[in-house]
Amino acid sequence: MRAPVGFAMVLIVAAAGFHAFSPRTAVTPPAIATPVGNMQLTSVQQTSAGLIVAGELGHILLSTDQGQSWQPAQRSVNRQALITRLSFASADEGLALGHEGWILRTRDGGRTWTEVNFDASNGEPLMDAARLPSGDWLVVGAFGRVLRSTDGGDSWAEEVIDGLTDWHLNTIVSSADAGKWLIVGEAGTLLRSLDGARSWEVVEPFYNGSLYGALHLGGSTWVSYGMRGHVFHSEDDGATWQEARLPAPISVYSHALTADGTLLLVGQGGLVLASTDQGRNFSVNYRIPQGNLTDIALLPDGQAVMTSDEGLEIRQLTASTPAPGSNLNLSKTESGES
Repeated sequence: MRAPVGFAMVLIVAAAGFHAFSPRTAVTPPAIATPVGNMQLTSVQQTSAGLIVAGELGHILLSTDQGQSWQPAQRSVNRQALITRLSFASADEGLALGHEGWILRTRDGGRTWTEVNFDASNGEPLMDAARLPSGDWLVVGAFGRVLRSTDGGDSWAEEVIDGLTDWHLNTIVSSADAGKWLIVGEAGTLLRSLDGARSWEVVEPFYNGSLYGALHLGGSTWVSYGMRGHVFHSEDDGATWQEARLPAPISVYSHALTADGTLLLVGQGGLVLASTDQGRNFSVNYRIPQGNLTDIALLPDGQAVMTSDEGLEIRQLTASTPAPGSNLNLSKTESGES
């Protein structure tokens, strides 16, 4: 019996080897859907590669079909830290910022990312970045932290700005010609530069609360916005500010400008607010069913791509877009009050 059994085993091994090395039709694994519908997303940008979103656990996702499908971008390393902001200086060059001083750089519109900074000893987040007229990058973050890169983002060093305290810094923005700049942050912190970010002046606080963002509307006109429905308008390049009128006491986190000059603000309670008078007055443009909107980007076809703490929303927003639901009575908790 041993001979037949041994012969049979030889045949089985031979057949297995033939099967292993024989040519065959490749089987494509099923696509894995990235759950952008229920992720915490913090930032969105339109680049040369397509749409880029980022957020929880270090995720950076790319869509080449206007947000219909998404795939992970390539990263040199994933620290699984929350990414707080995507900042692009051009359609190709940008940074992703996160907790623990994490900075990733891209030079291909967000298809691939390379880690250029990480500080495990400092768990505080970096919040925003901008490329200055000099070509340097400047990054701002928690506790007054400022970092500068003079070599295109390859290396970073601490920067000291005279008069700056340890309040959190949330945004750095410029005029269209990059001649005038603002940095805004916690406790009404606001710094301005009128010489291309070569020097900074601390503006006397006009609001005892956090400012999350700002933008230039041309000439000497700026808008800043932050907690509990506080939005401010300046017509003298940020030297003095007047409060705008909002329909609800919501915290505002990001903005966009439409082709016709309408200013859109997004924030708590899923609200999109619109102003057609350069930020003096706002009305409700739209409200998503749930979540807080964290960022907004406008596509060439006029659609708005909005990130939130509960996923992604893509809508066609116009000045006449009705707001689903008429109840805008937010509780004290929702409006940011204790």
